[in-house]
Amino acid sequence: MGVLRNSPKASPIKKSTTLQHLFDLEANNSDGTMIYSPESSKQTIIESEYGEILSIVSHCCSIFTFTDPLESPSEQDVKRLKLFQLLSFMKKPKRPLPEEIIRPLVSMLSANLFRPLPPSAKRTVVCELHGDEDLFSTLSPAWPHLQVVYEILLRIVLNIDPKVLRGYVDERFLVNLLSLFQSEDRRERDSLKNVYHRIYSKFTFYREIMRKSMNDVFLHYIFDSEKHSGIGELLEIWGSIINGFTVPLREEHKLFLMRVLIPLHKAKGMQVYHRQLAYCVNQFVQKEPMLGGTVVRGILKYWPATNCQKEVLFIDELEELVENIDPDHYRKLALLICTQISRCLNSLNSQVAERALYVWNNEQFVKLASSMMEEVFPVVVEGVEKNLKWHWSKSVKQLAENVKTMIEEMDPHLYDRCLKEIAHREYLAGQEDIKRKENWERLELAAAKNHQFFQPQKRIYAHINEHRI
Repeated sequence: MGVLRNSPKASPIKKSTTLQHLFDLEANNSDGTMIYSPESSKQTIIESEYGEILSIVSHCCSIFTFTDPLESPSEQDVKRLKLFQLLSFMKKPKRPLPEEIIRPLVSMLSANLFRPLPPSAKRTVVCELHGDEDLFSTLSPAWPHLQVVYEILLRIVLNIDPKVLRGYVDERFLVNLLSLFQSEDRRERDSLKNVYHRIYSKFTFYREIMRKSMNDVFLHYIFDSEKHSGIGELLEIWGSIINGFTVPLREEHKLFLMRVLIPLHKAKGMQVYHRQLAYCVNQFVQKEPMLGGTVVRGILKYWPATNCQKEVLFIDELEELVENIDPDHYRKLALLICTQISRCLNSLNSQVAERALYVWNNEQFVKLASSMMEEVFPVVVEGVEKNLKWHWSKSVKQLAENVKTMIEEMDPHLYDRCLKEIAHREYLAGQEDIKRKENWERLELAAAKNHQFFQPQKRIYAHINEHRI
């Protein structure tokens, strides 16, 4: 310290930077002005430049329930106007926003978005009967404000450097954002999907955390509650994520297919999000056709037994998968697939039966089935013949007749042989029925004789018991 104080180089710097600075401070203080400091000067500049914005942000922190009759509609309109002013400012950034603006801005967004959602309308039964969720969507009365808030959040994500924003859009923020997918307002979920996907794209350091969080939502839905409004929107995000996967796929992603996507087929409300689910599954098979066997077996495992609407959707998905399955691998699955299709074309529900018969209009399906003709034809022929004999629907019978004509032309001799085998099995089944009836008749005769033999003895025993009493 002594060396610095006596140094000829240090003393003039000390005098120029400290003494003069103290004189200036004393002069300013004697005039009644504020003492200078770098932090206060920076704060003063921010307040002078962004004072109006800070005032708008502060005003937008006021929250309305939109259900309380004591709330002023005029105040609600004023807040919405200020939100639009803030959005207009965010759309035309002159330069990067300072952190002193970002902090209150994110706090205002959190105050508006992260709120307790209203109780669920319990649409589980409704979703089983109807595939159009919009008919039962609950519209939030706060949407006129929330719509602008989501637009502001989107502008922040797009315009601000993720490294700067990381201190404010943290893991807790993302968890709260993910929980809003339970909103029953379709409009909010669409806006939320857009924002959440943008965050995933730009915030690369959060991607693994976001994938795990979404997986937790799926697993909770599958194995616990089966109540969540945003499964379709989350699957749309996943569709874009899967589309960006590189080949060969990582083990983590294959496990997601087997442990999450395939079990999602078994949920009661699957009709609502089946389109997005089928797209995600098909993306995996397109990238690695060898996964087709895993997917097909999984779908057959969760094939619905009583829900006809789900059966039609499963047939759609199965037909689409056949077009992408590896041809060599398909030969191991041909019998499984055609057996299930044949069961469906024998369904008493005409929609399921017709959809299963229309599968034979698919050239790729017919081509693959013909490659395994010896194994597949007996099952198909039996299903078609059953429809022609027993089905109640005329349209189903007509379609079955068309399918019969097509496959009979492919190999007439094989078709005749299958008919003979069917007739032989029916003959054997008839003989078994005759034997069964004969056995029952013998048993009934024996039972009748025993009844006649033991009837007098029962009377004697009953008479003895009466005297004993």
